Amino acid sequence: MSEYEPGSMEVICGSMFCGKTEELIRRLRRAIIARKKVQVFKPAIDNRYVVEKVHSHAGIEIDAIPIDDINDVYKYLNDDTNVIGIDEAQFFSEDIIKIGEDLVSRGIRVIFAGLDTDFRGEPFGSMPILMARAERVDKLHAICMVCGGSASRTQRLVNGEPAHYDDPLVIVGTSEMYEARCRKHHMVPGKPQ
Repeated sequence: MSEYEPGSMEVICGSMFCGKTEELIRRLRRAIIARKKVQVFKPAIDNRYVVEKVHSHAGIEIDAIPIDDINDVYKYLNDDTNVIGIDEAQFFSEDIIKIGEDLVSRGIRVIFAGLDTDFRGEPFGSMPILMARAERVDKLHAICMVCGGSASRTQRLVNGEPAHYDDPLVIVGTSEMYEARCRKHHMVPGKPQ
């Protein structure tokens, strides 16, 4: 697959702190250099850094439109847009699937970035379906904060201890609440067997 494929879907996934947003921004900047018209969207719930920017934990950022509902993409979509980036895709409703497919059918390259699993280690939102329908899927890995190995899980911490399985699914936070962990060191007390 070439760097730019019109009418295609890409998914960048992995745990927190693996570089998903950095990779999304890298691809979007390359599209801008290639003189493509790019639009970027993010969930309004993600207000950790700057509201109207997609911002990586490493400090890299790009302008974005915060939206509450994925259907709001259509309110802001420009006729000449070639490439759309959507960060934190796991937070949007399942409408993201049909909207992604519709945008691709219009000849737009759509790049989603998001967590493939939640803090419980279970598939997160519509990400599994987006991954199945995408032409390209890249799963990135972080560094386990316990052993230094390859981390594919997001560990939520409450007062320094692993969050319980029954804790709320969505709590937006950064390194004070989350760590990257490998399978061996990812713990979810109360998780059904």
